[in-house]
Amino acid sequence: MSIFHLKTHKTSVKTEFLAGFTTFLTIMYIVPVNAIIMSNAGMPMDALITATALITIFSTILNGLWANTPIAMSVGMGLNAYFTFGLVIGMKIPWQTALGVVFISGVIFLILSFTKFRVWILKSVPIDLRRAISAGIGAFIAFVGLKEMGIVVSNEAVLVGLGNFKNSEVLLGALGIIFVLAFQAWRVKGAFILAVLSTSIVAWVVGLSPFPTKFFSLPASISPILFELDIASALTLSLIPVIITFLITDMFDSLGTLAGVGYRAGIFQDDGVELQRTLEADAAATVAGSLVGVSTVTSFAESASGVEEGGRTGLTAIFTGIFFILTIFMLPLFKSIPPNAIYPVLVSVGILMFSELANINFKDLAISSASFLIVMMMPLTYSITNGLAFGFIAYLVVKLLKREFEDVNIGIIALAGISLLVFLFH
Repeated sequence: MSIFHLKTHKTSVKTEFLAGFTTFLTIMYIVPVNAIIMSNAGMPMDALITATALITIFSTILNGLWANTPIAMSVGMGLNAYFTFGLVIGMKIPWQTALGVVFISGVIFLILSFTKFRVWILKSVPIDLRRAISAGIGAFIAFVGLKEMGIVVSNEAVLVGLGNFKNSEVLLGALGIIFVLAFQAWRVKGAFILAVLSTSIVAWVVGLSPFPTKFFSLPASISPILFELDIASALTLSLIPVIITFLITDMFDSLGTLAGVGYRAGIFQDDGVELQRTLEADAAATVAGSLVGVSTVTSFAESASGVEEGGRTGLTAIFTGIFFILTIFMLPLFKSIPPNAIYPVLVSVGILMFSELANINFKDLAISSASFLIVMMMPLTYSITNGLAFGFIAYLVVKLLKREFEDVNIGIIALAGISLLVFLFH
């Protein structure tokens, strides 16, 4: 265990084990949630369950060994919803091409993670815009969750309206939201997975979903989605903004997560080797994920739960990855979970991400305009790419109009230019 420097980090194998188990309980929900979300893209759910579990195991253990940090990684919430509902359903892109987009963005991220680009992009984009991006994605995935539950429905007169609460499926989704908020309010560990299971039990008892006849089985094959990505089709001019969106979102998501968790764990303070290697593992995992058939892999903020239990090294991540081996054999249980027990998690994650708005300086007109458009346009246009485009362009235009040239840099100009491509090739 000397490679983890446990004594230096003032921890022990027992502490790291308990921390790893805590992190596992906290993010275990990602396996059924991601499978159900991505299955809407026409991908087989059985294969997605196995692929999600495998990439979580691989990426988390890779990070533990390579970076020696207590950070768990898996398929990122937000981009998996954008992959499905924005690209495949919204833009009618085949899921194979969408996986190609993920692969290309991952390769670029991997290359850039070995450079100082991350420092340059952080200095180029104001922190308030990064917060707005997080809030916008939160609004987007919450809207997706509400729509899929039937709580929000289309309305020809006013575009959207309230769903039918006399429908038992809609009521089940609303109950799921209550469960997840309750467990979070009570600070229960594993709030998301407990809410999913509680809602599922209600559905099984009242007959809305068949009760599982068994809970464990041999893993499903991932052959239907393994190496099915179409890179050539993703290499088109019209998809450049989408590739940039996946790249920027993954980068900001990872850096934001690592900054928050790292501060609590007392790591990443010097912006040195541990942060660099964690970003490298994150990028490599995204490339690997696209190969096995899942969307962008990222660092999970829920890793903070393990840090709170004392996890300080990569041994925590390795234990988390080992625990995830159990999920490979839980196919019957995950398949028996009704969708409306899953989508409340999207709403809750959206709420957590949306809270970033509290830290934004709305007194700055450029910031407030860009933030408003980012947050509003992501859900209204069903596109993270469109939200980013409106935001970056608005920020640049207002700064130029106010002649605040000191706040304009090459990075902002480049991002605004790329954003114009969104509208030119819409």
